[in-house]
Amino acid sequence: MPSSLKIGIVCYPSLGGSGVVATELGKSLARLGSEVHFITTSHPARLSGYDERVYFHKVISEEYPLFGQYTPYALSLAAKIREVAEQYALDLVHVHYAIPHATSAFLAKEMLKPTRLPTITTLHGTDITLVGMMPSYYEITRFSIEKSDAVTTVSDFLKRETIREFRIEHPIDVIHNFVDTDIFRPQGDSPARCRLAKDGERILMHVSNFRKVKNLPVLLQVFYEVQKLVPSRLVLVGDGPERESTERQAHALGIDQKVSFLGDQEYIADLLALADVFLLPSQHESFGLAALEAMSCGVPVVGSRIGGLPEVIEHEKTGFLCDPNDVDCMKAIVLGLLKNEPLRKQIGAAARERAERLFNRDRIVAQYVDAYERVLATA
Repeated sequence: MPSSLKIGIVCYPSLGGSGVVATELGKSLARLGSEVHFITTSHPARLSGYDERVYFHKVISEEYPLFGQYTPYALSLAAKIREVAEQYALDLVHVHYAIPHATSAFLAKEMLKPTRLPTITTLHGTDITLVGMMPSYYEITRFSIEKSDAVTTVSDFLKRETIREFRIEHPIDVIHNFVDTDIFRPQGDSPARCRLAKDGERILMHVSNFRKVKNLPVLLQVFYEVQKLVPSRLVLVGDGPERESTERQAHALGIDQKVSFLGDQEYIADLLALADVFLLPSQHESFGLAALEAMSCGVPVVGSRIGGLPEVIEHEKTGFLCDPNDVDCMKAIVLGLLKNEPLRKQIGAAARERAERLFNRDRIVAQYVDAYERVLATA
């Protein structure tokens, strides 16, 4: 990749998977010598401190009485992409999440003609399986994908779903999510553990954006059953629309004193390394970045046998998979791990090895670089 390459990255600046992957990708590209321009509504969550060759451009949606409560974010974003592309002579723009980012990139590309601005769209999951399937967004989602110069998905599952649901004819590359295994790593015994659990208590952990799809009622039910047999605590990291109902359920089950709600945490590597087991009973996961980050920390994952998770976790080798609502299955596996420390460590070590071998940062970023070079070659 030419050292002078200038890349625009459009993403949601949240701690969700698409925002995290986009931010970590941008920082990695900058380390390789590229100039990276983030174009978002606010500072990306994991873009803190100073990074050489990394820039941030804020998208501002102007208010106007006729707009009412619906400010035209997609149009403001398109205008900002065009502005940044022209001012900094961007070589390409990489958008994460289809709607409205791919649509805004198409508009920016049209505004810049005859100057050419190659656009790459990475699909992350709910932009296809949920938002894109809404009747009012279906055709614009399909159009925006087809008009991208390159399209990638984070799993084979999501590629199949995209082709099946949207009849996409554009070639799609699968580039899995990645983890920085130097940051997300096992840490052994840590004095920080005593701040989360009492002596002898085991730690079950979950990290998410607390949406319905994360299946938090099942998560609490599994922990309720486990804590009756093994002294343990449940540590919940994240925030979102289902947090309040989850707190209420914990109180109703009488386990609220054993459940810790830590809210959003920008840096979770140190927290994940404290867990004995990571739980992810989602009803849908196109990849499961939180599961991969736990695996990289040497923590066994008990997750759902759905979506892209089977591409991340090898059942009974590097983790375990159950049906999303099978409380008995998850309970039995968690208890088996907590009562058999050699097995728990064996699964954790195998999970770490898989993360290092298949999903390490350098391997996956190189695949994105290859995609950029192919797009630029056709340009």
